[in-house]
Amino acid sequence: SRDGKYFLFNSNGKIYKLPVEGGEPKLINTGFATRCNNDHGLSPDGRQLVISDQSQGERKSLIYTLPIYGGTPRRLTLLGPSYWHGWSPDGETLAFVGERNGDYDIFTIPSEGGEERRLTTAMGLDDGPDYSPDGKYIYFNSVRTGTMQIWRMKSDGSNQQQITFDNYNDWFPHPSPDGRWIVFLSFEKEVEGHPANKDVLLRIMPTDGDEIQVLAKLFGGQGTINVPSWSPDSKNIAFVSYRLINP
Repeated sequence: SRDGKYFLFNSNGKIYKLPVEGGEPKLINTGFATRCNNDHGLSPDGRQLVISDQSQGERKSLIYTLPIYGGTPRRLTLLGPSYWHGWSPDGETLAFVGERNGDYDIFTIPSEGGEERRLTTAMGLDDGPDYSPDGKYIYFNSVRTGTMQIWRMKSDGSNQQQITFDNYNDWFPHPSPDGRWIVFLSFEKEVEGHPANKDVLLRIMPTDGDEIQVLAKLFGGQGTINVPSWSPDSKNIAFVSYRLINP
C-alpha cells in the first residue's frame, strides 16, 4: 500500500488486504469481478484499486478500477485479453499488455477511460510495463531479440532501448520509488513464457545500468512479481514463492 501498512494479494479470483506484520486477510468487495488474476495494483494516491478480471463476457481478462475500500468495478478496456501492469505517477494513465490480432503488445489508456494507445509494434511478446517514478519512462520486457530481455522506452513509446543482455529470460521490471533500482524476475534460458513452479532468480540492477545482483533464488515463476510490489521507502520488495504439496 502507499502508506506501507498492508499488502494486496489475489486468491481464488478475489482480492484480499493483509497487514504487513501478518494477521487475518480481509476480503475487498470487487462486486461482479470474481475471477481477478495476478495483475492488480493501486493508484498513486492510494485511493483506487485496479484489477484485471475475467469473469465477464467471453471470460477474457479486462481492466477495471474501483475504490480501494471496495465497490462496483468500472470497466476501462473494451477489448481483451488486457492485463494491467503500471499506473503513471500523475495518476492519469494506465499501462497494460493486451493481445490484439494474435500478438501481445504494450498499450496505455486514460485512467478515467478513453481510447487505448498502442506503444509497441515488434513481432513477438512485449509484456510487464511499469512506469519510472518520474513518469518519463516505461520499463518492459520483450522477446524481440530472441530471448526475453528488459527494455525501456519513453512514456509515449518512443526511443525503445534494450537494457539487459544476458543468458536468462528476464521478466517484469519494476523501478523502485526512489528511482535508484530496477528489480526483475529471471528464468533459465530454456524456459519459455513465465510458468509457475520453476527455479527462478529475483535480480536487481541500478537504473544507471551498473552490475546486476541476485537478491534471491527461489521456486516460483508466474505470479512471483508480475506487478509493482516495492515498499514506499524503497527498502523492501514483496514477492510470491511456491512449494509443492504432496496429495
